Amino acid sequence: MLAKISSGKSVFGVLAYNKIKVKDNQADVLYSQKMFNSPDGKFSIHDCMDSFYPYLAINNRTEKVVFHASLNPDPKDKLSDEQLSELAQSYMEKLGYGNQPYIVFKHSDIDRTHAHIVSLRIDETGKKINDSYEVARSMKICKELEQEFNLIPLRKGQRESDTPTKKIDYKAGDIKHQMGNIAKSVMSHFYFQSFGEYRTLLEQFNITVEEVKGEYKGKPYQGLIYSVIDDKGDKIGVPVKSSKFGKLVGYDAMQKHFEHSKSAIEKNRVRESLRPIIAKAMKDANNIDDFKLLLKEKNIGAIFRQNEQGRIYGVTFIDYKNQAILNGSRLGKEFSANQFQDLFKDSPVKEERPEQQVNHKSQVEKSSSQSLNMSGVMDAASSLFGIFDIEPQGDNYEDIAFAKEKEYEEKQRQRKAKRRKPGRQI
Repeated sequence: MLAKISSGKSVFGVLAYNKIKVKDNQADVLYSQKMFNSPDGKFSIHDCMDSFYPYLAINNRTEKVVFHASLNPDPKDKLSDEQLSELAQSYMEKLGYGNQPYIVFKHSDIDRTHAHIVSLRIDETGKKINDSYEVARSMKICKELEQEFNLIPLRKGQRESDTPTKKIDYKAGDIKHQMGNIAKSVMSHFYFQSFGEYRTLLEQFNITVEEVKGEYKGKPYQGLIYSVIDDKGDKIGVPVKSSKFGKLVGYDAMQKHFEHSKSAIEKNRVRESLRPIIAKAMKDANNIDDFKLLLKEKNIGAIFRQNEQGRIYGVTFIDYKNQAILNGSRLGKEFSANQFQDLFKDSPVKEERPEQQVNHKSQVEKSSSQSLNMSGVMDAASSLFGIFDIEPQGDNYEDIAFAKEKEYEEKQRQRKAKRRKPGRQI
């Protein structure tokens, strides 16, 4: 069993995310402790917030008050609702949250049934619960629970690896943590030789990255800034410096990865294996959709970039088998954007959006907003078990807007609570 723990500022945002799942019949409430129950027996955000409010009201210091964990047994572990509920309760007790108010949801939105637990990191006195070495303790607890509940243990090394990467879920909150995990996973699993190729990989997961260069106190500096983007390529949320994620996804690490990838691609003869497959697809395809389908069957994704007039000016291939991404020009002139423009000039690129005109400050930012055709690419990626746990479907941004609105309301409530002085009459 794998447990994923995250923190957040907005209790309302996390509850809103789970309410959407319940409303769509993709989740059910399994268990709750120290929580108000609605008269009609249905899940209510209002009742949950009333349950959490006494804890939140006396908190003055802890900013990330949300404890959000998902428990993920092996897909072959067939647990009843009662067993999954007992598993969640035992996990919370062992981790030190046994006396907290919390609610357990069973999610069935993917093939693997799993549990989500929403609670608080502050106790009834307003004091933060000790979270020292929480990840290490959680791993130990998972091993204990595997034995107690006779679960299939994780394979060696799987528990210590980064959590499987999937398309960023803005509704789930803790965006910085999600972005960092995705960037680290992309950096560790894929070979790429340029900044543009790295950015293209990240955009498959609704993240973009920009280079920043300048001078500070007479010394030049270079860095990276990561941002979340929606399915149209528009930025949402606040950009985050790479330093917030650690050196593994910083500018220097990226430069070193370029050299490492170049050697690996040459050693594995990636270009030599791609050329005949792509050439055959170009010959056999009647149109661009046929071309992508033929490559998809070989676990290769093709991403075309086009301007407002529909002209193809860029093409990139993602080889999921060899875990490498290469611009068409790296394979030779016969695979450049101009060749595909001539080949498919009478076959418009379907399902692709024209270049998004976003108010970005630099040319790098502008190029990062160029739309990508996700058709086929995400399906190919999702078929590679053990690399990425990608959800091919896009996010519902109406749901995201709802969750963000509730997050804002919660932030306003927290600000008002902090302004209240002891003894002040309300």
